Amino acid sequence: MSAPGAVILDPLGPRLSAEERAFFRAVDPFGFILFARNIEDAAQLRALCAELRDCVGRDAPITIDQEGGRVQRLHPPLAHEWPPALDQIERAGQDAGVAMYLRARIIAHDLRALGIDSNCAPLADVIGPHTHPFLRNRCYGDAPGQVALLARAVADGLMAGGVLPVLKHIPGHGRAVVDSHETLPMVEAEAETLQQVDFPPFRALSDLPMAMTAHVVYRALDDLPATLSPVVMAIIRDDIGFDGLIMSDDISMKALSGAPADLGRATLAAGCDVVLHCNGALDEKRAVAAAAGRLSGAALRRAEAVTAARRTPDDVDISALTAQLETLGNGRRHG
Repeated sequence: MSAPGAVILDPLGPRLSAEERAFFRAVDPFGFILFARNIEDAAQLRALCAELRDCVGRDAPITIDQEGGRVQRLHPPLAHEWPPALDQIERAGQDAGVAMYLRARIIAHDLRALGIDSNCAPLADVIGPHTHPFLRNRCYGDAPGQVALLARAVADGLMAGGVLPVLKHIPGHGRAVVDSHETLPMVEAEAETLQQVDFPPFRALSDLPMAMTAHVVYRALDDLPATLSPVVMAIIRDDIGFDGLIMSDDISMKALSGAPADLGRATLAAGCDVVLHCNGALDEKRAVAAAAGRLSGAALRRAEAVTAARRTPDDVDISALTAQLETLGNGRRHG
């Protein structure tokens, strides 16, 4: 049996066409990612997840962005509605660690019930004085130690609920003053500052199974964005010490320029294990998948470790956890 493709891809809509099914069967992506356009109701979403896994003939990871605040693909009645992470943290005060664990555990319960077993969280980005609004209230604080503590709580809550966390945006997006969905951020901080402030939370969570890169240029390190930089990727591996599976952030974001297939090749050449490609037409997905090829070597080992890291959810009373969270200054909105 051949190794999976070194890509994570998204379906075009709430159901697979015959052409998509054939494509996914042939390419065998390592995993899938879902967006709002893929979601109608619970039965449809569970059926889509089952069909995606049936296409590849294995229990492929299916991930989603369910941070809370502006970045959540699932809403009531399918899932709880959440305030931005930073609002939750501020309201919980000294109980922020407990609150973020409970929040993540409840999110994991929501996801698992729908067939989703991975979440693109926690964020270990440290807020800076000029962090762009697209990211700021998604972060957990402006002190590296606090960020590391709360990111660990989120990761632990997800894992306890049987959901794989994806640490982002390694090695740090907090200094970006522009939105990487729209343009390429340039960070001017000195290497020593990055070492003292931005990297420590990622170093503290370097044992997590997966991480996602930042489409950010760190001038003190390289002229290429981290996703495409062998220099930065070596720092992530050797200095920060992250040996889990590294996926790119979405290579279709406007921070990166070039043909998607070329970006896919450059991403893997830099040291990423898997290319994340979203929101493209089927022909574009074909080109990226062909360029990425199959997982092999260390990347395949890391992918197998991701699969092995999945846990059976612990047995908890979600309504009791929700009630406990609401006593901690929780701002969850009811839908």
